[in-house]
Amino acid sequence: MDYTPGVFTVERHVRGKWVCDDCETLIQAPVPAQIIDKGIPTAGLLAHVMIAKFADHLPLYRQESIFGRAGLAIPRSTLAQWVGVTGVQLQPLVDALRDVVLGQQVIHADETPVQMLVPGSKKTHRSYVWAYATSQFCETAAVVYVSSRRFWPLFALSLAPILSDISLPLSAFSHGMGRESMRQGLGPSAEQVSRKPGTCFAEESQ
Repeated sequence: MDYTPGVFTVERHVRGKWVCDDCETLIQAPVPAQIIDKGIPTAGLLAHVMIAKFADHLPLYRQESIFGRAGLAIPRSTLAQWVGVTGVQLQPLVDALRDVVLGQQVIHADETPVQMLVPGSKKTHRSYVWAYATSQFCETAAVVYVSSRRFWPLFALSLAPILSDISLPLSAFSHGMGRESMRQGLGPSAEQVSRKPGTCFAEESQ
């Protein structure tokens, strides 16, 4: 068994030019479509950076060192710009996955507390990253992540119109999160959301 480190190549696009003999109009082939307009990374390189960061948990400063060993000087600031632009371009996919999640009869959700440094403040504050996922019976495995400083993010309010046909197995309720904390400042829609798990627990107790 052998291993060959990642191989980097340079793509060269030759854009032909043509001139009309009659009107002398110059025509040039268009630039191939790119994720980053006039940028040097191809879709394959951007996919490698994104997978390394979010799937393999390689921070950009480590990727900078890895690229450096291969002879490529790509600063982490440039990598950060690539990640940001790629994230914007992937937003339609995120929206599509969100629609898949909201269209399910069963949605799994859970929160992870994280310490967040608020701009202009020297102290960190507790925030939450919420994960909404399809069940194992869904053909499309989809997870939507939402960040919020509340226990119950405003994103959940979008579930209110369809809660009559949806059960929410939220581990947050088993952690002792009170319904009053959820309803505070969120209006009547949130109250509808908060009462649904109580109905489920009552049915389970029977």
